[in-house]
Amino acid sequence: MNVLVQEIKQCMSHLTETDEGKVTARFVFPEDFIGFQGHFPGRPVLPGVCKIQAVVVILETWLKKRVRLKEIILAKFFSPVSCGEELFFECLEQMESGKEAIVKALITSKGKKIAKLQLRVSLEEEKQRAQ
Repeated sequence: MNVLVQEIKQCMSHLTETDEGKVTARFVFPEDFIGFQGHFPGRPVLPGVCKIQAVVVILETWLKKRVRLKEIILAKFFSPVSCGEELFFECLEQMESGKEAIVKALITSKGKKIAKLQLRVSLEEEKQRAQ
């Protein structure tokens, strides 16, 4: 999974926090992205797990905390995504407790709804690296 996470991070750009407390990010997954391997030969489609993991990557980058997926509350996929397609993620975090949050994410491309996600995650403080 670490290779997948690293490749997803490389595909992310333009992470921005909005005035409404939302965070947005742009992703473009190139043809050689690991997630397209075998899904599907001759007609690459971005797997749903990659979209879910992208939300986790956004949260970790934004919050500067380790984020662990605990539950997929809702995952609705409306349109397939091909390689090179520009995706926009809009995420809103709602804290449940000091260590858990529910995150709502809307994924769009060219104004078209691609997916709607609702995830329960746990938040952990980043551990300081030994110097």
